Amino acid sequence: MLEVQSLEVKYGAVNVLQEVSFTVNNGQIVALLGANGAGKTTTLRAVMGLASVTSGRILLDGEDLAGLPPYAVIRRGLALCPEGRRLFANLSVYENLMLGGYGRPKASRSEDLDWVLATFPRLRERLHQQAGTLSGGEQQMVALGRSLMSRPRLLLLDEPSLGLAPLLVAEVFRIIQEINRRGATVLLVEQNAHAALDIAHYGYVLENGRPVLEGSGQELLSHPHLQQAYLGGSVGGEGGVG
Repeated sequence: MLEVQSLEVKYGAVNVLQEVSFTVNNGQIVALLGANGAGKTTTLRAVMGLASVTSGRILLDGEDLAGLPPYAVIRRGLALCPEGRRLFANLSVYENLMLGGYGRPKASRSEDLDWVLATFPRLRERLHQQAGTLSGGEQQMVALGRSLMSRPRLLLLDEPSLGLAPLLVAEVFRIIQEINRRGATVLLVEQNAHAALDIAHYGYVLENGRPVLEGSGQELLSHPHLQQAYLGGSVGGEGGVG
């Protein structure tokens, strides 16, 4: 479905991404791992048209997305659930969710909302509550639900477990698997490598803006270099992966 080829992105004179290539096949959960500053979020932003691409290609079913504005990328079936949730705190849960369906036919929004509320039953009870008054776990559900309101073919998730208690982390990853079973392909950026690789069909590790490892989720979980990195060592003898 998605093929990124030799992607390079600069912020000013700094090369943030260099020769980043990876593939996301239809129906997969693909994890993108690495330390803070490795380039994971920049990769998602580039795919969504939120970061300017210096060179390389971002192919969705063979069509190059590089250079397209975000609204055009969304219309092709992609959605981003950003790091930090980015909810409108003073708007209700309902209003936040409906913003995610902006541009969808009105006739389908009610059906989309029913689907989201079936996935997150707790939100039905809080539908008219201000999003800023929710717990962290509930806010993450709203953020996920908002991204699902566009019925994406490919869902990009940026640190969905950030700041959540362990029990809620487990619930979030269960929901990601359920979303995937219902037909959405998932590209997952996540610091919790073990949780991400446990559900991922395939994974890639970035370091200093470059890919250094790839393999199935289970292969990467057992990879000695990755294990060393998460215990404070390094991949390829350079900066750690966290």
